Amino acid sequence: MPTVVISEFIDPAALEHFVEDYQIHNDPNLVDAAERLAEVCGSADALIVRNRTQVTRELLESAPHLKVIGRLGVGLDNIDMTACQDRGVTVCPATGANDVAVAEYVVAGALMLLRGAYQSSHRVLSGEWPRQALTGGEVSGRVLGLVGFGGIARQTAERAAALGMEVLAHDPFVAADDPAWSGLAERCEALSALLMRSDVVSLHVPYTETTHHLIDAQAMASMKPGAMLINAARGGVVDEAALARSLCDRHLGGAMLDVFENEPLPAGSPLSDAPNLIVTPHIAGVTGESNRRVSDLTVRNVISVLKGTDRDHDV
Repeated sequence: MPTVVISEFIDPAALEHFVEDYQIHNDPNLVDAAERLAEVCGSADALIVRNRTQVTRELLESAPHLKVIGRLGVGLDNIDMTACQDRGVTVCPATGANDVAVAEYVVAGALMLLRGAYQSSHRVLSGEWPRQALTGGEVSGRVLGLVGFGGIARQTAERAAALGMEVLAHDPFVAADDPAWSGLAERCEALSALLMRSDVVSLHVPYTETTHHLIDAQAMASMKPGAMLINAARGGVVDEAALARSLCDRHLGGAMLDVFENEPLPAGSPLSDAPNLIVTPHIAGVTGESNRRVSDLTVRNVISVLKGTDRDHDV
C-alpha cells in the first residue's frame, strides 16, 4: 500500500480520492518540523507540499522510496529540481488551478492602488473627512505591463482589458508569432520599454538566478513617476530595499506585495515604513475555490504517477 505524506494544508475533500488504497500521513505541522518530516518520508512513496516545505537533496536522501512530489501550487523554487531529476522523482505542479485567483488579486491590487482610498477607514472613523486627498484615479485608460506571459498573466490580461486597460507584456520565452498574443496584449520585446510605458507593472515570472532582483533600483527608476508595482509571483524578483526607497522618495506611487525574499517577513524589514504599500501573506493564489481545484488536481496527479510506476501494488 503506497504511503503519501502531506506536509502543508490541503482541502480535505481531495483526500477522498485516495480511499482505502493508500496510507495517508496528513500533518500540516510537518512544514515546521524538518527532522520529523525526514523521518516520516523514510517510508513515503509520495510527498505533497505547498511553497514553504523545502524539498532539499538531503530530504530526498531520507526518502528512498519516493516516486512523486505533488506541489499544491505552481512555483518550484522550494524544490531541488536537479536532485529530483537525479533520483528519478516526478514533480507535479498544479498548473492552471489557481490562475483565476491570482489574476483577480492582481486586478484588485491595480484598482486599490490607483484609487488610493482603501486604507483610509481609520481616518474616516476617527472623524476626518479627507475627500479631496482621496479622489484617486481609474484603471480605465491606464497601461498594465505584465512581466511574464504565462497562464496567470493571460487571465490577468483578459480581466484588465475588460476594465478598459491597455495591456503590454514581456516574455522572451513566448515567441512573437505565438497565438497567445492575439487580442490579449501588445508584445514588448524589451523589458525596459514595458517599464517605461506602464502605469501598473505586475510580475509573473519564476524565481531563478536570472530573475533575482529583476526589478531593482535601476528598473524602478525607469518606471513612470507615480507608477504602481504588484508582485504576486516570487519575492526575490523584487529588491525590497530599493522598493522601500522608491516609495519613500515618492517616485513609485504605490505597491502591493504578496511574496517576499524571506517569509514570514522579518522584523525590521525596510518595507516597514514604506508609504502606500499593501502587503499580504502569500495568499494571492489561495481562495476557497482555488484551494479545492489545486488540492484535487494535485491528488489526481500523484495518484496518476503512482499507478503508472508503483507496480508492486494493486492501485
